[in-house]
Amino acid sequence: MPYSTDKLNEEKVFKDPVHRYIHVRDRVIWDLIGTKEFQRLRRIKQLGTTYLTFHGAEHSRFNHSLGVYEIVRRIIDDVFEGREEWNNNQRLLSLCAALLHDLGHGPFSHSFEKVFDLDHEEFTRRIILGKTEVNKVLTRVEKDFPKKVAEVIAKTSKEKLVVSLISSQIDADRMDYLLRDAYFTGVSYGNFDMERILRVMRPREDQAVIKKSGMHAVEDYIMSRYQMYWQVYFHPVTRSAEVILTKILHRAKHLHEQFYSFKYHPIHFYSLFEEETSLEDYLKLDEAIILYYFQMWQEEDDTILKDLCRRFMNRNLFKYVEFDPAKEYKKLQELSGLFQKAGLDPEYYLVVDSSSDLPYDFYRPGEEEERLPIHLLMKNGEIRELSRESEIVDSISGKRRTDHKLYFPKDILKDDSSKGKMKKQIRQLLDIQ
Repeated sequence: MPYSTDKLNEEKVFKDPVHRYIHVRDRVIWDLIGTKEFQRLRRIKQLGTTYLTFHGAEHSRFNHSLGVYEIVRRIIDDVFEGREEWNNNQRLLSLCAALLHDLGHGPFSHSFEKVFDLDHEEFTRRIILGKTEVNKVLTRVEKDFPKKVAEVIAKTSKEKLVVSLISSQIDADRMDYLLRDAYFTGVSYGNFDMERILRVMRPREDQAVIKKSGMHAVEDYIMSRYQMYWQVYFHPVTRSAEVILTKILHRAKHLHEQFYSFKYHPIHFYSLFEEETSLEDYLKLDEAIILYYFQMWQEEDDTILKDLCRRFMNRNLFKYVEFDPAKEYKKLQELSGLFQKAGLDPEYYLVVDSSSDLPYDFYRPGEEEERLPIHLLMKNGEIRELSRESEIVDSISGKRRTDHKLYFPKDILKDDSSKGKMKKQIRQLLDIQ
């Protein structure tokens, strides 16, 4: 039997809090799960620093990747299979892309990428195409199969329907992370009727569409995503932790460039500092390693690095106020001067942070980040874009919401007779009584 169609002697299942069971019958999928590159995802949290806000948010990219795989498996096996518009030869390609879509994420994902100018999607491609256990498994299917999987994940594949299952405005990736993140954070915002959406999903040539009868379930899904972004993903306490995390990494990089002699040498960071990150070095990184350095750096001689690490490890996070950088630039300059006088480098202790999200977008061809809209299948067979049928979705389509906050150590506000006048000025500028 060809490896691509080889089945396990007995179905394997993973008990899962979101989907109840995750089912694996394909040997290729089982072998991919067992690779060291995929197992590494157990050591990368799905929500980065969110566990410092919602203590239950300790789940991993491993959990989420299995969940995305399971949703795609259900769409294909329970809904698409046997329908004229679906080519079941694309089943394994779809399942592998779903399972591996987050393979390249680094520790604390987006904060980490921002500091070191990395791209997890590029590392996903490198893992799939490089000298890895994952590549060996995929190559056993056929020689160019790794390339096909990488193209689906990168959204460059000609198999547009397959791409839409894991990367669109209503895809398995989003459905799993909303339900999973809601479960582990303990909030109700992310809950929606996924069962209904899967039942009314239909294959078309270039994307999956939703029967008109399922429109209200889709509206609920979109509003759930909106609420999760602003109540969980952009929670100001989580953003505060990310600000400190980012500043720790910036400080460590700066010290390395200044030939500072670390007590605890960051050997795992050297290639990152030098911007020559090999795949081998990258795959050695996980959150346990990062937190080890943060723990050790609390004893460093550099006061800024030591202080920031202590704040992060002991959850002594920055305070925040609403702030408009465009209108309050002069105020920021004044605050920077006062912080400098108070002995706090504003580069590390006075930080403007912005959050932005677009809850739903209609099609904007040619834009840098094209978003394929959600389409409804009408009773007469016509395909219509969602916002043309839904007043709720139309009211938020194309409307980006942005929020700015200014973060700083709350100790700067504490009474100190020696610096009382200065701290009073800081309070006034921050509009804090």
